[in-house]
Amino acid sequence: MSEQNIVPIEQLLPNKLFIIPLMGRPIFPGIFTPLMVNSPDDTKVIDEAYSGDGIIGIVMLKNEVDIPSLSDLYSVGTAARIAKKINLPDGGVNVFISTIKRFRIRKILNERRPMVAAVEYMDDQEDDTFEVKALTRALISEMKEISENNPLFSEEMRLNMINIDHPGKIADFITSILNIDKNEQQRVLEMQNVRKRMEQVLVYIKKEQELLRIQKKIQNEINDRIEKNQREYFLREELKTIKEELGMTTDAKSTDYQNFKDKIEGFHFEGEVKEAVNSELEKFSLMDPNSGEYIVTRNYLETITNLPWNDPPAEEFNLIEAQKRLEADHYGLEDVKKRIIEYLAVRKLKRDSKGSIILLVGPPGVGKTSVGRSIAHAMNKPFFRFSVGGMRDEAEIKGHRRTYIGAMPGKIIQGLKIVKSKAPVFMIDEIDKMGMSYQGDPSSALLEVLDPEQNIMFRDHYLDLPFDVSNILFILTANTLDSIPGPLMDRAEIITLSGYIDMEKVEIAKRYLIPKSLNKNGLKKNQVKYGKDSLLFIANGYAREAGVRNFEKNLDKIHRKYAAELVMNSSVIGLEASVKVKPKGKGGKNESELEKKAAEALSAPLTADVDVVQKYLGKPIFNDDEIKRANNPGTSLGLAWTSMGGDTLIIEAITNAGKEGFSLTGQMGDVMKESASIAMSWIRHYAIEKGISPVEWFEKNHIHLHIPEGATPKDGPSAGITMATALLSLAKQTAIKPSLAMTGELSLTGQVLPIGGLKEKTVAAKRNKVKQIIIPKANVRDLDDIPEHVKKGIAFYPVSRMEEVVELAFGK
Repeated sequence: MSEQNIVPIEQLLPNKLFIIPLMGRPIFPGIFTPLMVNSPDDTKVIDEAYSGDGIIGIVMLKNEVDIPSLSDLYSVGTAARIAKKINLPDGGVNVFISTIKRFRIRKILNERRPMVAAVEYMDDQEDDTFEVKALTRALISEMKEISENNPLFSEEMRLNMINIDHPGKIADFITSILNIDKNEQQRVLEMQNVRKRMEQVLVYIKKEQELLRIQKKIQNEINDRIEKNQREYFLREELKTIKEELGMTTDAKSTDYQNFKDKIEGFHFEGEVKEAVNSELEKFSLMDPNSGEYIVTRNYLETITNLPWNDPPAEEFNLIEAQKRLEADHYGLEDVKKRIIEYLAVRKLKRDSKGSIILLVGPPGVGKTSVGRSIAHAMNKPFFRFSVGGMRDEAEIKGHRRTYIGAMPGKIIQGLKIVKSKAPVFMIDEIDKMGMSYQGDPSSALLEVLDPEQNIMFRDHYLDLPFDVSNILFILTANTLDSIPGPLMDRAEIITLSGYIDMEKVEIAKRYLIPKSLNKNGLKKNQVKYGKDSLLFIANGYAREAGVRNFEKNLDKIHRKYAAELVMNSSVIGLEASVKVKPKGKGGKNESELEKKAAEALSAPLTADVDVVQKYLGKPIFNDDEIKRANNPGTSLGLAWTSMGGDTLIIEAITNAGKEGFSLTGQMGDVMKESASIAMSWIRHYAIEKGISPVEWFEKNHIHLHIPEGATPKDGPSAGITMATALLSLAKQTAIKPSLAMTGELSLTGQVLPIGGLKEKTVAAKRNKVKQIIIPKANVRDLDDIPEHVKKGIAFYPVSRMEEVVELAFGK
């Protein structure tokens, strides 16, 4: 055959091709490469093509699917000739192909396997030769830089790149070996214009160069760090050897290890604790001090070695001294002090401190925290206090697991670590204000701490070792029992602090509050003198709550204002400067006189009578109007109990002519609304039966019952007889007897049922100068719990029927 009849293979390619889907990257023209075919359908296509002209079409899949169709393929692929076929034992074939030319699928001839498509071949579109040559040189130059810095490029690749003479094929070859996304390679494959193709490949090369530069920088930094660490390690080991030879102190890690080991051996651990602690100590000895785990393990061992593991000594305290301490620290609260002395006497006889839990319940400011501190002092025990008010995470009680960053033990283990005693006094404040969240229920976590059957082997999450906390005397405080879980209350001895009456507040002020406030505000002892009348005026007019916290605030306010007056007066006459600035020995007689006057002015005494108190505190906040208001028809005075202590409660009722009805206002709860309905039903029946008011009076009047201080929620059944009395007073248009208060639940048949909180209510009545109190007969037993000085001057009237209340309130 003559030379003129030789035709390039690109011109003999068929217009119909068997299509082989490619799951990896696209294959570019001009490349000789192996191809593994495992699908039985594709193997048949290879066999059929190999027996024929050996030409197949290779097209990349858009997405990897198990059974692809032509719609899952890109529209542009590469025609290839099968050079060699090797059958594999698993049924697949390994073929070596030589890719020839790009093609575009024009029409689908067979959608199913074997896939066949009519194709049109894509020739390269070459533009300005000069610009293409410049791009070719740029590609080769940039690619050389990449190949020199990347060991993955073999010498053969470099030679192939240089020996390729066609610009389009150079771009194809470079794209095939660049580490770019397969979709970006497909994009290059679909480009016919050579210049645009080369420009796009140049962009990819620049990105690859930037990646290589960053990679090289990171690698250099890592190598430098490794070399530095190795150098420091060898230097440290050398220094350690030198110190050992010279008999000098070893490094900090060795010192810590030895300290931990000595302490651990002194505890004489057994069983699980011994095994776990020794394991942690051994792990600590093998750790690099620069590792993050080293600090975690060191903190854990430090916590363990700082805990009081050894059994506590026997309790030694004198009951007489304990009683003296309580008397010195607290005025009043006789019942509370008596209960505490009884409790301590039992501990002394029993010689057993396990399962000891006291719950102090009372309004704010009555001395719950100070009572707990006095108990600790009386027993010669260390005292630790923490509050659980608003706590929502059980980890605050039981600690965090050590897997978390910043993990730490719970409050119980932290407290033991601080006091360094296995038998301290722990005060847990505000247990009635604990919350619950997705992080757990702290009140449930407290059950394990407080349960005598469980706290012998209390297991903190951080410590993860059994620790005996049964020797701790737990003192809990709360304002109310309503929100405390029942199981938590069952584990405690409940002691109630009801609050103080006026005379008790006066004595507390004299003994404790006034000296403390004078010292706090920079005044001398006895510089401000109070009479009994002025202190009673403060208690009745400005601090009528159950505790003495507001009383102390008002004393502070008086002393601050007086201190400001003293300093201002001395400043006006120029004495402050002469006392503090001028040096001694200058100014002669005049200066010494000024100093004397300044000292006298700054220490001037004050007799705080009622007028002086009112001058500094302003008009009284409280007055006796509430009792006076109860002397009008349609009103009555009740007694209520809240978490803030006892209080008086005024009930008001009026009528409006019109349609029959009954309205309730004053933010009453559901229970109180039911009590009001019962009171209304009973009074209507009673008034009609006794001829007090005819039926028409109820049918032609709308009755409105209100409890003032509408912003304050109110609930409970104990105001039943009070509301009934107010409604009957309205019907009779007669006021109740003066200075009369009442409390009791009313039934629909007129029975007066027992109520709670009688002691607190009586204290509130005493504060508000009530002289007579109607109580349920079933509550007579509670009168024994009320101190005599509180009951003094108050007449109690026990009743069992509402008719008795009517007789006491209005007379026969």
